[in-house]
Amino acid sequence: MADVPDEVIEWCRAFAFAARVDAPTEQEIDDLLALAAIAAHASARQAAPITCWLAAKGGLTLAEALAAAQAISD
Repeated sequence: MADVPDEVIEWCRAFAFAARVDAPTEQEIDDLLALAAIAAHASARQAAPITCWLAAKGGLTLAEALAAAQAISD
């Protein structure tokens, strides 16, 4: 997993519990961070969380979201 501090992992686990969903796996965290990075570098940093939210709202898998972000950032 990318250099993700333990407190981030713990916060995400706690939030997942509060949201009644499974906590993200290490691979999912890596993919989410990659998606956020694509959005931030292609636009502005504020696009990162909004892009992740849009992907979730749209029901995209992480692979689909990454592909879509990559396609529009090229």
